Amino acid sequence: MKKLVLDFPIQLQEAIIIGKNHRYIAHPKEFSNVVVTGLGGSGIGGSIVQNYVYDKLKIPFIVNKDYTLPAFATRKSLVIVCSYSGNTEETLMAMKQAIRKRATIICITSGGEIADIANSRRLDCILVPAGMPPRACLGYSLVQILYVLAHYGLIGHNFEKEIKRAIKTMKENENDTQKKAQAIAKRIFGKLPIIYSSGSLDGVAVRFRQQINENGKMLAWHHTIPEMNHNELVGWRDDAQDKAVIILRSNDDYSRVQLRMEINKKVIKKYTSTIIEIYAEGKSYWEQVFYLVHLTDWVSVMLADMRELDATEVKVIDFLKKSLAKVEL
Repeated sequence: MKKLVLDFPIQLQEAIIIGKNHRYIAHPKEFSNVVVTGLGGSGIGGSIVQNYVYDKLKIPFIVNKDYTLPAFATRKSLVIVCSYSGNTEETLMAMKQAIRKRATIICITSGGEIADIANSRRLDCILVPAGMPPRACLGYSLVQILYVLAHYGLIGHNFEKEIKRAIKTMKENENDTQKKAQAIAKRIFGKLPIIYSSGSLDGVAVRFRQQINENGKMLAWHHTIPEMNHNELVGWRDDAQDKAVIILRSNDDYSRVQLRMEINKKVIKKYTSTIIEIYAEGKSYWEQVFYLVHLTDWVSVMLADMRELDATEVKVIDFLKKSLAKVEL
């Protein structure tokens, strides 16, 4: 897993090449909404893109993480099917529903049944390299989603320059990033991580939680500000020295959100002495996002090392899938 984290900038470079070279079958048309359907490591790219397009798209954009599509998905929908393996049962069922609805479908996968269905029905299928854990392939899926949106004129191509700058910066600062990650992991080790962020970085916060879950084999939770100020903040009342609060921050966060974060720290520090602030680095959205993703991915694998666990192993998920396979869908 360390090698995969280290190679994240290279993966982004490869993803740009894949995105630029795909030749689309489906013709451009006017859509009423965009639905990305995918789960776990295959779906988190959609969640991060959702934050990015929040103030850019003129039509609704949602990420579906279930077996069925929302009722508003119709033949006027653009449905982006994301499954790294190509065999995710929830995503397969949602894809089949999208076919019945006659939606425009774009698949992002490394193969499997999804690729087979796409080929048999002459649907767009963007193939990414196979043989890795889905959570280690965020760059492939996320970048393809951006290129799909750009192909259909829903966003511009500015993201490409931003990602290239992020790649350059990550490579130049790799040693420093690992040192920062090691220091953060040491402060988190032995505690329950609680991750907070602004709404615009919600996808990154979810990604961090998922990486702690899968790589570090630890429970964690996350929440966003200002929403948590209307509920969770009240829960900070008892001694919580066994908890580590990590706040993902950006100087681009809305000013009132930044003020709320400062006030929250005053409340929370009464109950835990472990409050870690991670500021995003970079001038653009994608530079900041990929800085945070790369840094927190390192934190998760370093936590696995400290716990003397294999970051790649996910036996309980394998058990779940085998158990589900015994019952007909």
